[in-house]
Amino acid sequence: MSDAVYDLSLERIALIRRMVVAWGGAEPGAPTIHPAAPYGSLDRDGDIANVTGDDEGAEEEHRALEDGLAVFIQNAQLKPGRYQYHNGLAKLDPGAVGDVFRDAATGETPDVITFAVTPEHLALIRRLNVGWNAAEGVPHVDPQRPYGDEEPYSAVMRRHLAAVPGAAANDDEDAETRLVRLHRELQPALQIFLRYADLGPGDFRRAAGRWEPA
Repeated sequence: MSDAVYDLSLERIALIRRMVVAWGGAEPGAPTIHPAAPYGSLDRDGDIANVTGDDEGAEEEHRALEDGLAVFIQNAQLKPGRYQYHNGLAKLDPGAVGDVFRDAATGETPDVITFAVTPEHLALIRRLNVGWNAAEGVPHVDPQRPYGDEEPYSAVMRRHLAAVPGAAANDDEDAETRLVRLHRELQPALQIFLRYADLGPGDFRRAAGRWEPA
């Protein structure tokens, strides 16, 4: 879904900040918005109406956030650092979607997550291939092509990370293990980005596959 110009309103930013980020798809997998509780509760339309003040048009507003999510991650700004957030996945059905923090033996996931977002995470977030999961009815990152290219995802990651100053410095992991770890860490990194990154409302236009201020 895409219009010539996208209106990123205050209400759409507020909904993006409420999105619950989980993990979805077959390997390698990728961040996805929780299908049953995209804005934190099981009452999707009620959550939208609480933000927009409109009991009608919830489906249209929800569908518009495919482009809204792409606009936000390509334009918002966040400083690297340690962040903390309440984990919306802790109160939701663990069978509905994946969660990189959930303990396979106990089925538990932390109520509060503290996580350090690095320049590498931010560089990768900028390149996430956002689309629409038609089966689940939510925005997601394409789990087969998470960064949009046809090459193996780890090769695409290497290319994007090559431009990050100091990437892999003081890192004792082997290169492939590190890339797998960084990729899976995009679940908490993206959740933090949506909660805390700065971006004001405005019009955005797509040019050469990227969103920029109109």
